[in-house]
Amino acid sequence: MYKPAQISSLALAVALVAGGWSVPTFAQEGAAEASDGATIIVTGTRRTDRTVADSTVPIDVISSESLQNSGTTETNRLLNNLVPSFNFPQPSLTDGTDSLRPATLRGLAPDQVLVLVNGKRRHLSSLLNLNGSIGRGSAGVDMNAIPPLAIERIEVLRDGAASQYGSDAIAGVINIQLKKREGGRAQISFGKYITMMEDVSEVASVAPTTAAGVDPAITFTGKDRKRRDGDTYTFATNVGLPIGEGGYFNFTAEYKDRSPSNRSGADIRRQYAGIGDPRETSFNRYSHRFGDGESKDLNFFFNGGMDVGTDWELYSFGSYGIRDANGAGFYRRALDPRNADWANGGQPFYPDGFLPLITSRIEDIAIAGGIRGETGGWNLDLSVNYGSNRLDYGVENTFNTSLGGLASPRRFDAGGLRSGQTSVNFDATHGIDLGIGDTTLALGGEWRNENYRIVPGQLESYVAGPFTFTNGAAPGAQVFPGFSPTTAVDKSRDSFAGYVELDADISEIFNIQAAGRYEHFSDFGDTVNGKIAARIEPVEGIALRGSISTGFRAPGMAQQYFSTTSTNNVNGTLIEIGTFPVGSPIAVALGAEPLEPEKSVNFGGGVAFNLVPGLSLTVDYYRIKIKDRITLTENLQGADVVAILQAAGVPGTSARFFINGIDTRTQGLDIVGSYRLPDFGVGKVTLTAGYNLNDTKITDRRTFSGFTAQRLFARPESFRLTDGQPSNKLNVALDWESGPAGLTLRANRYGKVFLPGPSLDITVPKGAAPGDVTLTPKWVVDLELRFRPVEPVQLAIGANNLLDEYPDRLPFGTVDGFNFGLNNSFLPYSSQSPFGFSGRFVYGRLSVDF
Repeated sequence: MYKPAQISSLALAVALVAGGWSVPTFAQEGAAEASDGATIIVTGTRRTDRTVADSTVPIDVISSESLQNSGTTETNRLLNNLVPSFNFPQPSLTDGTDSLRPATLRGLAPDQVLVLVNGKRRHLSSLLNLNGSIGRGSAGVDMNAIPPLAIERIEVLRDGAASQYGSDAIAGVINIQLKKREGGRAQISFGKYITMMEDVSEVASVAPTTAAGVDPAITFTGKDRKRRDGDTYTFATNVGLPIGEGGYFNFTAEYKDRSPSNRSGADIRRQYAGIGDPRETSFNRYSHRFGDGESKDLNFFFNGGMDVGTDWELYSFGSYGIRDANGAGFYRRALDPRNADWANGGQPFYPDGFLPLITSRIEDIAIAGGIRGETGGWNLDLSVNYGSNRLDYGVENTFNTSLGGLASPRRFDAGGLRSGQTSVNFDATHGIDLGIGDTTLALGGEWRNENYRIVPGQLESYVAGPFTFTNGAAPGAQVFPGFSPTTAVDKSRDSFAGYVELDADISEIFNIQAAGRYEHFSDFGDTVNGKIAARIEPVEGIALRGSISTGFRAPGMAQQYFSTTSTNNVNGTLIEIGTFPVGSPIAVALGAEPLEPEKSVNFGGGVAFNLVPGLSLTVDYYRIKIKDRITLTENLQGADVVAILQAAGVPGTSARFFINGIDTRTQGLDIVGSYRLPDFGVGKVTLTAGYNLNDTKITDRRTFSGFTAQRLFARPESFRLTDGQPSNKLNVALDWESGPAGLTLRANRYGKVFLPGPSLDITVPKGAAPGDVTLTPKWVVDLELRFRPVEPVQLAIGANNLLDEYPDRLPFGTVDGFNFGLNNSFLPYSSQSPFGFSGRFVYGRLSVDF
């Protein structure tokens, strides 16, 4: 039986923090501010003297101080607030995605951005996003497993870099640099949502039902619903110690406990079959749980190194994290057939219905080590890097309707997913004299092994019991049928690559960079990619830069081998959908073909302005064309699909699989600026602003095996991909420090997000079909106040979403002649809202530096 391990260690967390406070040393100076153009970067080039100001491509550098001056301790949410082209919606009712939410860069997929830690490739999560979220059909890196307190800085390369780093680096690269510094910090924070749900009213009274099949009459108070939930405790400590002469060891521990939040509206539908059933008037209409799930996280990170002789260093870094979390499914009403106990004549098994819960236990492990140094004018780096992500599913407060109430458990081990990655890298750089200025030659190679596994659950979690065949009951545990032995898989692939890069100063004002990479994958063959970038500074303080590159993304292991059956909400109707690997007989019968790598061409160009002291401004245009983009098909239905499923003995009415389905073109504009005000005697004041304008279009579609382009990738999923993220985003911030006091004021404006109606016709333009909805732009304001009563101690209070902003309320019932159904009565906000839908979060934090 599945029993999720509970991270109950409140005492452990307190001990971690208290242990950190016991070291009586002084805090070290932080990393350079993001606005400092002299910051040395390590992303986008292998030169050791390249700065932000003279980079040939756009790079954002986010300091540890910027990450700490916020109420959130999730790295993805922090980046969402700080990087204009970064998007992190917070979906709900999306199975495992509730516990491991995806993020995107420049409007592309989560798996089209490469994540590095200390310059080494971070492993992907085992979760494949499937059900109605941004990033549908992709697997990304779980960056929320990296505590912000462990991070020295984050470098965000906003340019294609597959020729330098390999697969996935189409949208860009996020390189997380871990702390090395001595000293440290210990902190405790607590926060919760204190909010009023906009346009969601409290129930005043419910009248008894008066006829069969008729919903009850409900009256409302007219007052917005008040919520006080989502209590979040975070205990964290970071300790840096010297090791010998020039060595270092930095360790971070973080424990986070988040209670669930609920932003459901009242379910106005009938709950009980009987006419006049008195329970109808007293039933809790807020029966769904729509918001953040419960989560307990424990994460450890270390980063260390020591000198070997005078020119060499042994280094290692790694992490261990475990997360116990849960997310809710759709509430099953008392009268729902999925609540019928067919062993008891079809009577409701749960008399008042039930809310099934999907539990997730995520274990994440990473370890890297190597040796680097200098010999004969060459800087060498040899490393080994391993990472794995393990996700175990459980289902609680549910049952298998097809077995009947007597035979079915209430809790299930639903199986799990495993992904792993091992890589060996060798990198070499050497300064060479071409008689034209500083020139660096870099070359190297990589071998990588990737593994993906699906582990079956217990028999009762997936089996089709006798009532499937006699009463049409859905097989498996309600809300999340477990993985069966037929879906179990254990697959691996290898790849090896070699690259060469040249970075040359042609003159004092002109720099050029060229790179090329060959890569071979055991499952699809070879790919060759290249890049050329240049920067010219005709006037000191004003520079022009541009780049062109080709790139690729190998088909994900999960995209090739994932298989399951799940319950999905499709236009207000819950249906059982099978997801099949491209090589399975069912997918092949439907027309599936082996997946090919995505191929991209990136163009970029811009201007960097540093003419005024304290002011930095960059403007960059980008254009990314992707061919053979891998997509998950629509939930294919129809008599032909049902016939194939029945012939294979698979219950259900819908199927889907992965295809190289579309070509896309993404273009946009990034504007990033910062200004450090002169000293007027009021303290240190820094202003920052960033703006992203983004547009994605589908330029071509695939057809095969009698399936039209519209049937394979119809209007809803097409617009989710092209218009489901903000068309533009603006963030502005003010940071002020004066003696013991400090303040951070930040505002983000999120542009329009389009939600298509149920029409499948891909020829109907945006906004022209019945049921189309557009979320209007919204401003979200954060404020934090800080004060040091004594030098090592800092107190902070603040609010994220200070003005308690919500996305637009979704329509329900019949509006302007179109019937939206009733689901939006209890799911009032869209999961595609780019800032979530949780409301104001108020917090306090106590920190001690040492």
